[in-house]
Amino acid sequence: MKDYDAIIVGSGVGGGVVARRLSEKGARVLMLERGDFVPRETDNWSVDAVFFRKKYKAKDTWFDKRGKPFDPGMYYNVGGSTKFYGGAMFRLRERDFEAIEHRRGVSPAWPYRYGDLAPYYDQAERIFRVHGDDRFDRTSPRGAAPFPYAAVRSEPAVEKMAESFRSQGLSPSSLPLAVNSGAAGSCILCNTCDGFSCKIAQKNDAETCGVEPALKTGRVDLMTRAFARHLLLTPDGKRISRIEIEHAGERKQLSAPLFVVSCNAVNSAALLLRSADSAAVAGVANRSGVVGRHYMVHNQTALMALSHRINGTVFQKTLAINDWYFGDEAFRWPMGQMQMLGKLQGGMLTANVPYLPRALGDRMARHGMDWIGLSEDLPDPDNRVTIVDGQIKLSVTLNNLDGHRELVRRMKKALQGAGYPIVVTKSLVKHATGHQCGTVRMGDDPGSSALDPYCRAWDQRNLFVVDASFFPSSAAVNPALTIAAQALRAADHILATDLA
Repeated sequence: MKDYDAIIVGSGVGGGVVARRLSEKGARVLMLERGDFVPRETDNWSVDAVFFRKKYKAKDTWFDKRGKPFDPGMYYNVGGSTKFYGGAMFRLRERDFEAIEHRRGVSPAWPYRYGDLAPYYDQAERIFRVHGDDRFDRTSPRGAAPFPYAAVRSEPAVEKMAESFRSQGLSPSSLPLAVNSGAAGSCILCNTCDGFSCKIAQKNDAETCGVEPALKTGRVDLMTRAFARHLLLTPDGKRISRIEIEHAGERKQLSAPLFVVSCNAVNSAALLLRSADSAAVAGVANRSGVVGRHYMVHNQTALMALSHRINGTVFQKTLAINDWYFGDEAFRWPMGQMQMLGKLQGGMLTANVPYLPRALGDRMARHGMDWIGLSEDLPDPDNRVTIVDGQIKLSVTLNNLDGHRELVRRMKKALQGAGYPIVVTKSLVKHATGHQCGTVRMGDDPGSSALDPYCRAWDQRNLFVVDASFFPSSAAVNPALTIAAQALRAADHILATDLA
């Protein structure tokens, strides 16, 4: 086995970006991924393969707070869940880094402010070749570098809807998108982007923008189908000595000076908890007792706005509305964000709505405009990941729904005012795992956090956890860009200290 400077567990946004940064600066890295590459094939764009047969989703079972099994809908593959995301790359708002009062509680402050992460946001947008224009977004952080590429233009039906929103006093703005549209590449702006893997590799995900450039340095090895079972500690419990994995039908132990865990919020917490031993009886990095706690996933509702007109839009995911993000005069607490979904197709509706006839689903899809509302849920210590009889148990009680209901109510009214008299809504919170975060939170106090502001574990100083686990709060925008920015920040810290 080669000598490595770092072993990274997971190849999603956090792991992929850390691997790229470290290797480009000369470090030798071993990446471990429990899945394999997603093949580029015809089924990438097949509604039947993706939504009915669920060809690319992992066959995994977790248990809810009542002990009932459910399918969490996980993707275990090179690039993680970004292989199937919609490419939305938002910065958290400046105020999201501060303590914010909500109607049902307080969203806690981060251990640093927006300005500390801003230069890394700039770099992350360049790495993921983000297209955007935030001039009309009333909440967008100011003073940032311009987007690397111009915004993806809305198609006529979407632009007409945006004009109606403006006449109602709203400020629809462009979605920042990580796609190789226009001068950036050969993206064809199809209707199989959001929720699908890109057959032509023109969606900028953790594989194409993190793992592939890292491998090209020649200083990174990638081991696929390698499941991380345990982190093994030194006798005094102060460092990680080895990692035990299952690979090719065997259990193996690997060592390096540094370990970076980037498995996603649930699986990273699970790995730390599974690794408990006599030197860390509550789990690795868990002297504070917070590992697995404070699970957050956003309060989410999908909206389909229907009219008599056929919606001929192909690439629909181009607009966001942030007017209600921090509240308004009628409701002074934060409500969250609305953003467009990729164009729903009839088969997609039938696969996700039991008993909906295929013909009706097809008709609704032809006439629909599709949106999703995202609102902040608050970090509750009792919303948590635990390990019971070796299995993941995810116990969640919904919270902070008042602002989310107000957000959905306002959006329904705006859509009806734009000529869509029927607005169908579907809550997406039951067993939700998209946008998961918060289970290995960072902070300034080792007594109430697992990680320092650079994602280094307080308890084992050669361990970093770099995925959405580190979020102290969920905010109300997609987490991918913030994970990437913090991954760059953590990697630079590693290079300046441990690998100096």
